[in-house]
Amino acid sequence: MNEQNQNETKQQEQREHGEEKRGEFLRKMRAVAGETTRGMVSRVRWLIYAERGRRVMAGLVVTGMVTGMVAGVVVAQPVCMIEPGEVGIRVNRLTGDVAELREGWALLVPRVHRLSRYSLKDQTYQPTRSTRATDPAPFQSVEGLSIGVEVTIRYVLDPERIPALAARLPEDIGRDIVEPAIDGVLRRHFAQHTVREIFSTHRAKIQQDLSAELSPLLAADGVTVRSVTLGNVDLPQQYRTGMEALLAEELNAEKMRYTLELKDKQVQQSALEAEADKVRREKAAEAAGNEEIIAAKAKAEAMRHVLPFKEKEIEQRRLEAEAAKVSRLTQASAEAEAHRIEASGEADARRKLAEADAYRVDVTGKAASEQLARDAELISRNPLLIQKTLADKLSDKIQVIIAPPQAGGFIAGNLLGQAQEARYAGGSSKGAPLAQAAVSENTDSDTTGSEE
Repeated sequence: MNEQNQNETKQQEQREHGEEKRGEFLRKMRAVAGETTRGMVSRVRWLIYAERGRRVMAGLVVTGMVTGMVAGVVVAQPVCMIEPGEVGIRVNRLTGDVAELREGWALLVPRVHRLSRYSLKDQTYQPTRSTRATDPAPFQSVEGLSIGVEVTIRYVLDPERIPALAARLPEDIGRDIVEPAIDGVLRRHFAQHTVREIFSTHRAKIQQDLSAELSPLLAADGVTVRSVTLGNVDLPQQYRTGMEALLAEELNAEKMRYTLELKDKQVQQSALEAEADKVRREKAAEAAGNEEIIAAKAKAEAMRHVLPFKEKEIEQRRLEAEAAKVSRLTQASAEAEAHRIEASGEADARRKLAEADAYRVDVTGKAASEQLARDAELISRNPLLIQKTLADKLSDKIQVIIAPPQAGGFIAGNLLGQAQEARYAGGSSKGAPLAQAAVSENTDSDTTGSEE
């Protein structure tokens, strides 16, 4: 309770303080307004009664008039610009004349002329309030469902008909004429089709029908329709879910149909391949049999021609064998005769060689005997000759002095192992054994040389 009283007290104090501030502010405002009023009254009195004031008043009046005229010209805009891609229609309010203005500057008399601008460029219209099923103005299908369709209408104004239609058409043709006409045609056409037709099956037909109806409808107002395009179709969520399930079932059924057709075609293909393989094997067997028959006939025909050649070949080989036999016999006889002649010649040669050797040995023996006889006779006359010859043959490094030996002694008796008391036989009786030994040695050496 105390807190409530305190709050009320504070609020009362704040209200009183606010009223004091407002009263002070109002007093100040009244004082300022009084001072301003007194100043303005004094200035007006000065402008009216003083000569200088009257001159200033005249200047202000002239300035105001000029400023008003300039402002009127600016506001009235007597000169305007026609942009590229536009056409201007100037209407005279007094006479009703209509003039077409092309790109460039144009003169307008205020309160007399009225200018309307029309774009000659291609324009598009899209009903943005009907693109979604949840938009404020969706389209309705024949089932009564709300759908959104993105529709784009491309159109252009006919420049030849604009001057004639400008008097009766509004300035904004797109908003006042084109858009209402398009909305009415779209809603009427969509209401004649089901959602499925709009969504997929009749889309192209709907576009053609819309274009066919809008073209003559808008052509009467000087509008040429370029194209009609249907874009995305927005369906209600429940219908979209059911449509997706239905499409999935249809896709499965279509897939199964194509699968069955494919299996049927595969079976037909297998049957055709089997039939073709059977025909191919039959043709191959027939061709192989024909080849074997042709080969057998060719072989028989070839054998008929080859047998005479084989017989001739056998006869030729027999004759060749007999000729080879005769040739070998003749060659063997010739070789035997040649060997016989060679053996006979070799025997004759050996005999002649033996005779020559015998003759040589005989002659050589006789010559050796005569030589020995001469040597024996020489030695018998000079007994020391043997010792000299032996000393000469010992070595050319040994100097030998020959002295008369002792009676009956020999210089090399010790080398030969003879006794000191042995004696040499004198005369011819002593030289004969030596000559005979020399002859026998020479005969053996000659015989060995002839054998070699």
